[in-house]
Amino acid sequence: MWRNSPMQFVAWYCRRNNLWQGLAFAGALLLLLIPVQVCAWDVSGYLSVEGRGFLQQPLDSRQYDNDFSLALEPEFAREWDQGRQSFVFRPFARLDSKDDERSHWDIRELQWIYAGDGWETRLGIGKVYWGVTEAMHLVDIINQTDLVENIDGEDKLGQPMAKLSLERDWGTLDFFLLPYFRERSFPGVEGRPRSQPRIDPDLVFYESSREQKHLDYAARWSHYIGEWDIGLSYFHGTGRDPLFVPRRLRGGEIVLAPYYEIIDQISLDLQATLGEWLWKLEIMQRDSDSDRFTAATGGFEYTRVGIFDSDADLGVVAEFMLDERGDEASTPFNHDLFAGLRWTANDAQSLEILFGAIVDWENGSTLVNLEASRRFGQNYLLSVQMRGWLDTDRQDLQYGFRQDDYVQVELARYF
Repeated sequence: MWRNSPMQFVAWYCRRNNLWQGLAFAGALLLLLIPVQVCAWDVSGYLSVEGRGFLQQPLDSRQYDNDFSLALEPEFAREWDQGRQSFVFRPFARLDSKDDERSHWDIRELQWIYAGDGWETRLGIGKVYWGVTEAMHLVDIINQTDLVENIDGEDKLGQPMAKLSLERDWGTLDFFLLPYFRERSFPGVEGRPRSQPRIDPDLVFYESSREQKHLDYAARWSHYIGEWDIGLSYFHGTGRDPLFVPRRLRGGEIVLAPYYEIIDQISLDLQATLGEWLWKLEIMQRDSDSDRFTAATGGFEYTRVGIFDSDADLGVVAEFMLDERGDEASTPFNHDLFAGLRWTANDAQSLEILFGAIVDWENGSTLVNLEASRRFGQNYLLSVQMRGWLDTDRQDLQYGFRQDDYVQVELARYF
């Protein structure tokens, strides 16, 4: 019905999904239809191929053993008005061979930026990162997690926003209006790794009667004093971390329905740079109708520069993760320790290796992770990740991943 016209496709997409995403897609489509040379766009990005191999049989027979996918993330950027104004468009798309939910697209950024004297404004879809710790990001709350990309929570969906930044001698103030909520993405029936029982996003429900259209807002003050970097933040709106409610489908299968509450969150993040030592802390308090609790994560990273009289650096990372809800927390990392080693070759190929483990000091459940990357030439980056779950306690929220140990290899071509 829409094959003869791109605009017919946009109208169809608006009806099938929602007006905001449809308008964003229309803007993206318009940019793609404009010749790059006419508007003097700076074009960059990457195209990657990724493969995953699992080392055990899945708990659910509907899940796959091995998988591969293709991903594309170009960026179109332009500046004018002597650099005071700029525009950035960064779409993302992945095509997965097995999991239909992982075959998805998103607009990571689509925003206009105006930089004045001591102030800056951004309008559109953007990404914002808050926090300083390695293993867990407690205070990072603006963007929603794109969980189908990776369960480590590092990948984020683009967030519709209006942002105003004021730069003063006593620090930077950021104000956010967030007019539209993004639901977290979850692996499908065939997806892996995923929770057991699986999460069914079609059963989502909200505390707010406005659901995804609830107007959220946030503010942040950040500054540095000597060796200390400080961030103090406040957020009100739909919480990015859903609660999960068991539901029984008609066929008898038990699934989890995501429930999004309205929350208030205040948070503090600190980082001190003292020679070869980095000391880090994130602490937050969250208040909702269902609970009020405090959580914290923090630790240090010590880097020995030029080990064994070489160009390489070796870093030791140690962090604690604590949630006062204990075993009632919605995260498995509620009384855990992270320890890791980071080796950086500092060579022309930018070889890096990070190895670490998160251990629950009460039940012994352990998550082991290895990440390595190396450039080939000027344009290619090879990345390897290995992840495994050891001695996972039956009461631990990671118990559903106990047979999902995997190796992931990705080759990306940057342009």
